[in-house]
Amino acid sequence: VMIVGCDPKADSTRLILHSKAQNSVMELAAEAGSVEDLELEDVMSVGFGDVKCVESGGPEPGVGCAGRGVITAINFLEEEGAYDEE
Repeated sequence: VMIVGCDPKADSTRLILHSKAQNSVMELAAEAGSVEDLELEDVMSVGFGDVKCVESGGPEPGVGCAGRGVITAINFLEEEGAYDEE
């Protein structure tokens, strides 16, 4: 099971991880230079019940398109083999 959070606050997976909000794909990509510079381990954490958790992130509310972050994150996860289509 995998949860991909799409809240700009990146706190959708917080309770499953028993922690503060994790860094999002978009935040980490901005720090690294691009999403191509990231590894799956950089963006995915495993929480309660072995649930894989990823936060897509995105712009602050009212600025830009939140869908862009979700699309970028899903494409990255697919390219990295994070899940199997079944």
